[in-house]
Amino acid sequence: MSMNLINGKKIADEILDGLNKEIEETGIKPCLGVILAGDDPASQIYIQKKEEAARRIGAKVNKLALSQDASEEDILKVVEMFNQNEEINGILVQLPLPEGISREKVIQSIELKKDVDGFLEKSRFESPFILAIQKALEATGEEIRNKKAIALVNSDIFGEKLKSKLNIDYQVGFTEDLKEFDIIITALGQPEIVKGSMIEDNCILIDGGISKKNGKITGDVDKESVRGKVSWLSPVPGGLGPLTVAFLLKNLVLAAVSRGLFIKDVP
Repeated sequence: MSMNLINGKKIADEILDGLNKEIEETGIKPCLGVILAGDDPASQIYIQKKEEAARRIGAKVNKLALSQDASEEDILKVVEMFNQNEEINGILVQLPLPEGISREKVIQSIELKKDVDGFLEKSRFESPFILAIQKALEATGEEIRNKKAIALVNSDIFGEKLKSKLNIDYQVGFTEDLKEFDIIITALGQPEIVKGSMIEDNCILIDGGISKKNGKITGDVDKESVRGKVSWLSPVPGGLGPLTVAFLLKNLVLAAVSRGLFIKDVP
């Protein structure tokens, strides 16, 4: 059985091209405020990809990098500065934050209309990561409503958002008991933890994990061991990553076009 790869980069390129056209036609100047605290290598990769994509569509990035020793107060001051800056349409706080910093407190300090990552409970923006998962599933062309699905996630907060949006059950943490599922979504950040021996033939794997192994970026899925077993795989790199960035920038453009128009209002 051949394994079909979901080409997230190709789909993301189409989204970015559309955003670039919209920016050129409307004359808007979207600006993303980015806060990076600490020296996490994966975070630096994420930010670089977002900056590159933003430049491509004609958006501006206002990035402020803080040291690993930055205090919670330091980060909150930057968030408030970005909240008050009318040129900034959306705020991105790159996670994870340094140890001892309250993720919840920092996220809650973002002004609602600038929450382009969709973290806040009353946010009118959808989570770019969840939108990426949805788009990847759609790209398979498979009828998924009658398939049994599970998401392996790192937190109840994200799991509940995913369940609410896509009606997919979740489990916090890893399990090897995956053979009963037709669709498996992972967002663990544990390199190659999902093996071919754990899954049923012809299942769909949506790999949302990212980490480094032997100096290379890898996902939660051991690609070689699942080859020949799965019908579809969203690979790492090149799968959900580019899609997540594209949907983040789509939220940014929507915020810039009109403060009253958000992604949930778009049919």
